[in-house]
Amino acid sequence: MEIKNNVALVTGGGSGIGEATSLRLAEEGASVVVADVKVDAFIDEG
Repeated sequence: MEIKNNVALVTGGGSGIGEATSLRLAEEGASVVVADVKVDAFIDEG
């Protein structure tokens, strides 16, 4: 499946499997929208 130039909405994308999925989709060229109920999951401390 061609992912490049598509938009992906990942629920639970702030951590765990959802995070890994979000990162992989972005690496493959997708625009990624991440939704999660844990606000702290989105804070980048690096």
